[in-house]
Amino acid sequence: QAKWNGIPLLLQKLYEHSHPNSDFSQCQSILKEISPLLSMEAMAFVTEDRKAAQESTFPNTYTFDLFGGVDVTDLITHHLRLAERNDFVLFLFTLMTNKKTFLQTATLIEDILGVKKEMIQLDDIPNLASLVSSFDQQQLANFCRILAVTISELDTGSDDKHTLLAKNAQQKKNLGPSRAEINQATLLNIPGFIERLCKLATRKVSETTGTSSFLQELEEWYTWLDNALVLDALMRVANEEAEQIPAVFFLFCNESGLANTSTRTQLPQSMKIMHEIMYKLEVLYVLCVLLMGRQRNQVHKMIAEFKLIPGLNNLFDKLIWRKHSASALVLHGHNQNCDCSPDITLKIQFLRLLQSFSDHHENKYLLLNSQELNELSAISHKANIPEVDAVVNTDRSLVCDGKRGLLTRLLQVMKKEPAESSFRFWQARAVESFLRGTTSYADQMFLLKRGLLEHILYCIVDSECKSRDVLQSYFDLLGELMKFNIDAFKRFNKYINTDEKFQVFLNQINSSLVDSNMLVRCITLSLDRFENQSDAKVAEVLSECRLLSYMSQMSMRMSFLFRLINIIHVQTLTQENVSCLNTSLVILMLARRKEKLPFYLRTLQQMEYTEKYPGFILNNFHSLLRFWQQHYLNKDKDSTCLENSSCISFTYWKETVSILLSPDRTSPCAIVSYIDEAYMDIDRDFSEE
Repeated sequence: QAKWNGIPLLLQKLYEHSHPNSDFSQCQSILKEISPLLSMEAMAFVTEDRKAAQESTFPNTYTFDLFGGVDVTDLITHHLRLAERNDFVLFLFTLMTNKKTFLQTATLIEDILGVKKEMIQLDDIPNLASLVSSFDQQQLANFCRILAVTISELDTGSDDKHTLLAKNAQQKKNLGPSRAEINQATLLNIPGFIERLCKLATRKVSETTGTSSFLQELEEWYTWLDNALVLDALMRVANEEAEQIPAVFFLFCNESGLANTSTRTQLPQSMKIMHEIMYKLEVLYVLCVLLMGRQRNQVHKMIAEFKLIPGLNNLFDKLIWRKHSASALVLHGHNQNCDCSPDITLKIQFLRLLQSFSDHHENKYLLLNSQELNELSAISHKANIPEVDAVVNTDRSLVCDGKRGLLTRLLQVMKKEPAESSFRFWQARAVESFLRGTTSYADQMFLLKRGLLEHILYCIVDSECKSRDVLQSYFDLLGELMKFNIDAFKRFNKYINTDEKFQVFLNQINSSLVDSNMLVRCITLSLDRFENQSDAKVAEVLSECRLLSYMSQMSMRMSFLFRLINIIHVQTLTQENVSCLNTSLVILMLARRKEKLPFYLRTLQQMEYTEKYPGFILNNFHSLLRFWQQHYLNKDKDSTCLENSSCISFTYWKETVSILLSPDRTSPCAIVSYIDEAYMDIDRDFSEE
């Protein structure tokens, strides 16, 4: 009758869940129920001004206050504020030395770090090195879940989506290393830490049984389930190994049954495998972050020495890329192929690790075995080119063993991947990172001989892949695979052997230049090199290859250049699309080499007039190049990537940009010479906010 809308009952529930040991997620769901009923304006009265809300104007807020709602929410906030007290968090770490409370403490620390506004410094933890050395391998794996939070940057936004203007402005404010970077350095200074992680990452499931008792494993399982899975995921195991499950559930649910349980009882094998998968997930994540950090070379040296790569190679078939069994644990309401399953997450984390490991680093050859390294040498000898130094210098005692190395195994599963698989993107990225850096003919031929080019073209053309992410990763990989390689272009022409197929390929390229521009850059650079060679084989491919003939048309190059400049603006530049700017520069640098830069600029001017927008492309390009100078001439910027990917010296990049930005309106190579005074709009400064 009083129209209280159930608020008193909800507050009673809230009060019951507002004690220090309560489940605060329950509080959250109750507050979500109450908040739509309240007026924000009236809440400001009762919480900040401590005045009563008017019953007639704000009846719900009046009821909320009347039944003690403000006091209850204050109580909850007080408990949650403990998370912001560093001394409390550091105290929790000292409790981890107690094996009985280790798991509960680890879980609490993980939850607290998840809501903390400022990251803790690992250096502040009392006796961190001795704490870590006291952990057994299971505890260390659990500890990695906490470490993952402390070594990752707090900014959760996707790196690719943040504008470069905003990132550059942020870097100017952050003069020193971030807390995450300091924490990474702290970890690397703990004696034996990386070695233990490598052992955890590479141990087999059969090696895990002797270290912990059945009850300890069950207790850990209970915590894992509480954090990562739902209890009913275990029911899937029951179908396959029913005779052991009642004991498991009995132990979970009824402590009095412990005495009657045989100490010889073992966890079902499928649970052990899942346990190990979840451990490896955490460890691989930490190693991956460290490989991308400031101490990258130090980490590389250590994980090579501790044989992480050969160890993962030995686990590839049985654990990492094992066939899904009927009992594979998955989250409730999901299937085995959805991205939430631990099996799937492990595969993605493994592929991310391979990508970080190979990227621009000579240790990438550890992904091969000895025979495969010999094959690389043979390819170089046959082509009469010098072997790559990194191949010669690779320590054969640290490479993969067995019939196939990790890279070859990856290619095998990549070719069998279903069209809609979520792995395609990560697989392509991992293989592409092996090819990145200075172009190696032997590396390309090694992959071409294994049918990689045909597989990529099948995915792009025959299966007409629709996923933008997958398409981008395939275009990038295709670019690295074909760059400067006449055999690759010959193979391309053999596969794309009809005008219809070629048109589908072009449609895929033109559907999104942001995704395909690296391939456009590769074709442009390759064409330029081939045209300057006097080899009969090269001349034959040049005359026959549809792709090279297409790009050799000036109108096509101008069309790409016009669109590349048009789809980006200084305010919208990100790590993902800045490559469009560099590709447009490559086209103009090659034109400058042939003394055709004025012709290209004049053609752009004519295209503007045709579109009825004089100046709109060239003004934009002028701004983009000014930003390029600001961004790439920064002393912290590494320019070797631009040099390696294009085989054009960075000096030539800088000179070309300076010439294009010359203020001299009489210079035939200056952009301003092609913008009429009436349409000139080049002096605006771009904001860095």
